[in-house]
Amino acid sequence: MKEDGSHTSEEGSTLILIIFSAALALALILGVSAATSLYLERKRLFSLADGAALAASESFELSSVVIGETGSFVRPLMTDDAVNRAAQGYIAGAGATKLDGLEISRAVTRDGRSATIELAAYWRPPVVSLFLPEGIRLSVESTARSIFF
Repeated sequence: MKEDGSHTSEEGSTLILIIFSAALALALILGVSAATSLYLERKRLFSLADGAALAASESFELSSVVIGETGSFVRPLMTDDAVNRAAQGYIAGAGATKLDGLEISRAVTRDGRSATIELAAYWRPPVVSLFLPEGIRLSVESTARSIFF
């Protein structure tokens, strides 16, 4: 109020600022929590792919080990079928049921000595809102190799 008793036109403007500030803070909190959830989900999927690639890199038969002339090298020889079976076995035993839509996109050996595993799953944000997508398909790839010394 002014000294003469009349009202100013700025009355109630702080309420609007508080409402917009709270909405902005809520949107920021939801965005940060979604980004954190996405990061952690990708790390979990990548850890699972790493473990599957490691298990698959040990999937060779001892009878398929190649020994070089004069014993200069010893290397395993893997097949795509053995890599695929080992990756499926690892994922089944790892209990990865919390990942939505988990699938093995690719489980191959490119050179007969290393195993490459590609996994895919869907990520869903913890809270669905107008600002965030309903879900994103994540895909990771990991390669592991067995080496004899």
